[in-house]
Amino acid sequence: MLLRMSSLFLRTLRDDPADAEVPSHKLLVRAGYVRRVAPGIYSWLPLGKMVLENVARIVREEMNRMGGQEVLFPALLPREYYEATGRWTEYGDTLFRLQDRKGADYLLGPTHEELFTDMVKGEYSSYKDYPVTLYQIQTKYRDEARPRAGILRGREFLMKDSYSFDLDDDGLKRSYEQHRETYIRTFDRLGIDYKIVFAQSGAMGGSASEEFLAPTPTGEDTFVACHSCGYAANAEAVTTTPPAAGEIDDAAPLQVLDTPDTPTIETLVSYVNEHHGLSVTAAETLKNVVVKITTPGSDKAETLIIGVPGDREVDFKRLEAVLSPGEPAIFEAADFARHPGLVRGYIGPQILRELGIRYLVDPRVVTGTSWVTGANEPGKHAVNVVAGRDFVPDGTIEAAEVRAGDACPRCGSELSIDRGIEIGHIFQLGRKYADAAGLDALGPDGKPVRITMGSYGIGVSRAVAVIAEQAYDQLGLVWPREVAPADVHIVGTGKENQVEAALQLGAELESRGLRVLVDDRPQVSPGVKFKDAELLGLPTIVVVGRGLSQGVVELRDRVSGEKTEIPLAEAADRVQAAVGA
Repeated sequence: MLLRMSSLFLRTLRDDPADAEVPSHKLLVRAGYVRRVAPGIYSWLPLGKMVLENVARIVREEMNRMGGQEVLFPALLPREYYEATGRWTEYGDTLFRLQDRKGADYLLGPTHEELFTDMVKGEYSSYKDYPVTLYQIQTKYRDEARPRAGILRGREFLMKDSYSFDLDDDGLKRSYEQHRETYIRTFDRLGIDYKIVFAQSGAMGGSASEEFLAPTPTGEDTFVACHSCGYAANAEAVTTTPPAAGEIDDAAPLQVLDTPDTPTIETLVSYVNEHHGLSVTAAETLKNVVVKITTPGSDKAETLIIGVPGDREVDFKRLEAVLSPGEPAIFEAADFARHPGLVRGYIGPQILRELGIRYLVDPRVVTGTSWVTGANEPGKHAVNVVAGRDFVPDGTIEAAEVRAGDACPRCGSELSIDRGIEIGHIFQLGRKYADAAGLDALGPDGKPVRITMGSYGIGVSRAVAVIAEQAYDQLGLVWPREVAPADVHIVGTGKENQVEAALQLGAELESRGLRVLVDDRPQVSPGVKFKDAELLGLPTIVVVGRGLSQGVVELRDRVSGEKTEIPLAEAADRVQAAVGA
């Protein structure tokens, strides 16, 4: 492949786009790889399409190596497939819904479990047909409420989704491990720095679940890591080790105190310590957060109260993950007006059972623990409120914020916190979708066996942005060679003989199987050409400039910045060696 910039459909920009917040968004637009069409929707220009196809090729090669078989489903799907599994309503506003001219309901597919399951059911019937793994690389659609960060969080994106079908749980575990190993090889080839972390399954359902996260300060996912035992988990999946239960009989009696003008934990702690002679910390108070839970497809909202230690906030991303498909929202003044038994700022768990309100607590709130909390009267709090004696929660919930220094659930050491971008997710789905579709195989005894499934996704277009997030410097992008749009960028700096020599070298390298981009643009200054070469980020740059009169050209390594003068007569061999072709 030989590309000439004089005819390439490309325009680079000197300034960052006004709406860009993260490096990948700024650089992919400035370098002419993508262009915004609408919020969360982007077009791919020629060089960007080449990078996207290179990523897809690597994903495809590794999936085929594993034994996966590629199929392709439509993006436009009839409602009934999603109705059967309940996801027509569970997905809520995230689905793009539409109707045809006859009024039939359709959606733009966000993921394709239902279609894969139905296809296998229609084609396979015997235990001899299994196991099988199918995959596709296809455009997906999700109506993100806040599309941002360019192609990192879009409404339309390219994704690889694969599904394993096995006869039993042991087979599912083998398929899951095969995919895990395949993902490791894939992301290694893409040159992405990543962490494998435990994760929540969310609306997908299923049991075991892991995410592949690319650590970056711009990431929307928070994950924890233990440097002692290697434990790592998405913040939404972190579990809390509860303390040992205490004795109820030895606890001091509950006492109600006057605490005027103390609707917050900070004001409460300050007041009781100053006016009542206590030495309470925020961690010894019990904060009760009221939320309303709306289930997609329902007009009614459930009132739920969550009890967490007062030194922590409720993390709504964790809450959303554990309550999915329910959607939580904070109680507002109008909601409190409809529940006069709930005194805003002074809520305690002592009366919640008689009010018929579900109460879930942080795992740290165990039987025998004593708390300072609301007394359910304006201006009053209660001390010595003991779990198991003065209130009995309806269960526990992992909704409190996770902080650096929290105990590792595996070994007890301190956890660190970092941010990352999800680039892959693997699930052991189990039989949720097979049950909905009635996917069975006749076993060797003639009896039906319910198939068990796994689901495995890679964000292909997102991976392009993730690579850009991790591979750039102050000058521009620095693509890993396997995903770069070309192997070599040859810059003919301006004079006719220099441009001609650049084109001749490019033709020679192309004949050797290299992908070559030649900057042969007339009337473009050498300075602009150099800046564009650095911005575009191809791994090897050759400058055919003033040294040509002495028979030399300059070989630059874009990653290290190393520059070497080489004889023009040896340039093709030296470049080929540098590329490793």
